[in-house]
Amino acid sequence: MKRATLISLGLLAAAAIGAAAWLSTPSNGFAAYRSGAALEAGLYGFDTINVDIGEMRIAAYDSGAAPGRDTLVLLHGYSADRQVWPRFARHLLDQYRVIIPDLAGHGDTGFDPAWDYSAPAQARRVAALLDRLGIERAHIAGNSMGGFITAHFALAYPQRSLSATLIDPAGVESPKASDADSERAAGRNPFLIHDRAEFDAFYAMTMQQPPLMPGFMLAGIAEQYQQHRDALATIFSGFYQHDMLDAQLAQITVPTLLIWGSGDCIIDVSAAQVWQQGLPKAELSVFDGIGHMPMVEVPKATAERVRAFLSALPQT
Repeated sequence: MKRATLISLGLLAAAAIGAAAWLSTPSNGFAAYRSGAALEAGLYGFDTINVDIGEMRIAAYDSGAAPGRDTLVLLHGYSADRQVWPRFARHLLDQYRVIIPDLAGHGDTGFDPAWDYSAPAQARRVAALLDRLGIERAHIAGNSMGGFITAHFALAYPQRSLSATLIDPAGVESPKASDADSERAAGRNPFLIHDRAEFDAFYAMTMQQPPLMPGFMLAGIAEQYQQHRDALATIFSGFYQHDMLDAQLAQITVPTLLIWGSGDCIIDVSAAQVWQQGLPKAELSVFDGIGHMPMVEVPKATAERVRAFLSALPQT
């Protein structure tokens, strides 16, 4: 074998070993996940924006304004960030301007222990974001904590809410305890991760049909949860079991779509009936065999249901 060929094979082997070593480091796995997610969002047509609302700068994806299109704002859940939405949102970009913020305490917006993490405070920040972007009214959709914030936005700003879509939302007492509720009752919050085994158990709890994710990326995400455990505990204490909406649902008068996964282990599907019975203008769709994050597990089907709901609303 020629010397040049041996050198080339050696370099390829060294590169492969180096790449494997790089990927085996959890922080690099997380960097790869974030870079890949950002690249994917860019391919769909999203730009990253940073909007100063005075209290903080909010990082967000924005598909850009287009004449005649309403705006749809998508709010992620607790401990997540804007990366959970683009695969869902891509199916709606032909009709809507889509804005996906990193809520306070999450993603590139960052964390400050002095900030208020209650649902009403987060709803006020969404209103401030719309103000800075010159948007008077919008459809708001949210998952889990994001659904809780969406409901508070509709309650506080009905004149600015074209509709509310609540996907497995927090915010009311569930008739039946979920797996996550049972863990908290036993003294442990499954979101507050101490090691990889706890993360794997938590991750399995979040979705019944998770998307494919390379192991090195999951390792990176697990490390991020461990590093941000104290911040997540602060955020959780700021919204969990505060400003609950059971007694105020009848005051939310905007058209509302409820979507739930029948296999939700974070917020039991029995809570869907509480929302539907309390909201005067609510539709409910339950996805069989799906967990806490339908927009991640079955993004196209979830987007199609949202599109049908939005398309049936009176034109603005």
